[in-house]
Amino acid sequence: MKGIGTCKPGDRVETFLLIKQATKGTTNQGSPFMTLILQDKTGDIEAKLWDAKEEQEQIYQPASIVRVGGEIQDYRGRTQLRIKSIRPAKADEPVQISDLVPSAKKSKDELYEELSPFIFEIANPNIQRITRHLLKKHREAFLVYPAATKNHHDYVSGLIDHVVSMLKLGKAIASLYPSLNKDLLYSGIILHDVGKVLELSGPVGTVYTVEGNLLGHISIMVNEIAMAASELGIQGEEVMLLQHMVLSHHGKEEWGSPKKPMLKEAEILHYIDNIDAKMNMLDRALSKTAPGEFTERLFPLDNRQFYKPGIE
Repeated sequence: MKGIGTCKPGDRVETFLLIKQATKGTTNQGSPFMTLILQDKTGDIEAKLWDAKEEQEQIYQPASIVRVGGEIQDYRGRTQLRIKSIRPAKADEPVQISDLVPSAKKSKDELYEELSPFIFEIANPNIQRITRHLLKKHREAFLVYPAATKNHHDYVSGLIDHVVSMLKLGKAIASLYPSLNKDLLYSGIILHDVGKVLELSGPVGTVYTVEGNLLGHISIMVNEIAMAASELGIQGEEVMLLQHMVLSHHGKEEWGSPKKPMLKEAEILHYIDNIDAKMNMLDRALSKTAPGEFTERLFPLDNRQFYKPGIE
């Protein structure tokens, strides 16, 4: 069977899938249901489990493999799996989590090899020391965590994949605008989302941790920078500037940033972050779309559909 990410409305499904997310809900009539996000290496799809029993809520948890039968349907411009049968995978069945988890196209080691030269381009010793300290501290998780639970770079090694793409964008922009401080820009790019290794639970069945829900990755990283500076005996403006880069990278308060960018490097970081996230979403959606057709509706992009031209 083709992957779930490439299925079209009308396709019938009988396959193993991994539960990426599972949430409980109640209909207007008071009946319980579950919303499951099911995935394999090609992508994910939403499915509803109606009249969910309490024991099903206990069984169908994130990071669980299930055998699912059903049909793909179109629901308000998005594909959805209509479940006709579902059961947990059996221990003796030939499937494991690694078979169903999407990951970056490049290995984590290849990505880190691409990232490393940018660290050594940081000339300011305080900025470089803080950056290296935090990368060393969180390296193991940084190499395998996703950048988000959904929408963009939400796969194994998605976080470092996102950062490496952003660094390449940053280098190109800095070459065009040499007045930019590359030390601040590169460090800001590398560190801006490292707090997600504490905000999120891990690369499989990713959910928000208690710390993630209560603090969020921006606040977490601002504290991490302060602790790193203290441990390294670093004082000075660089610490505050790096904290501002992290605090402001979402751009606006309503988008989750406690402060709007007030450094030109912070402004550029925000744009680079936005460009790379949106391009990742668009490339993945269009890769599943035939020439001459539209993608499904992309909620983070104003619920728009995007056309895939037939020209080369």
